[in-house]
Amino acid sequence: MADRKIKITAGSVTLTGTLNGSETSNMLWDVLPIKASASVWGDEIYFKTAVNTREAKDSQETVDMGAIAYWPPGNALCFFFGPTPMSAGDEIRPASGVNVMGKIDGDAKALKKVRAGEPVVVKKGS
Repeated sequence: MADRKIKITAGSVTLTGTLNGSETSNMLWDVLPIKASASVWGDEIYFKTAVNTREAKDSQETVDMGAIAYWPPGNALCFFFGPTPMSAGDEIRPASGVNVMGKIDGDAKALKKVRAGEPVVVKKGS
């Protein structure tokens, strides 16, 4: 399946992202749009979704800047834009393995402006 674009609005920040063709990203695509309240953990925004799946065989313990991922223990969609409390040095380390579903287009560090509790909307984009 071809890569798909999503539009992310979190607080005053609007970005786009590109989902890959993984099984988890297909599940996310099928439940869009999502409206939630942001939770913040270091330089990560996450929130619960209707997606419910287990950790993929190719899950990652560290991710790249701008990664869009699914965290199975919390059924959560995560956007990574820097180190988390679990990181050592410059690495970006989720709380546990995540299923990487894509990447934020452009500068993911714009998400630093988003505060816990602010509204987040993720929808299909173009």
